[in-house]
Amino acid sequence: MSQHPSLKGSGAIKTRRNVLKRFERVDLLMKRGKFKPGDRVLGLPKTKPEE
Repeated sequence: MSQHPSLKGSGAIKTRRNVLKRFERVDLLMKRGKFKPGDRVLGLPKTKPEE
């Protein structure tokens, strides 16, 4: 029995995610100088992923 094409893994195509996880947002804000250790991690500003 063959596998349906929608269930196959995405081997070659990688899509860019629009939504970052909290730790990724904190890392990005630290690189940009907008977050210091000790700041609150709740209510972070919106960020767009780096390209």
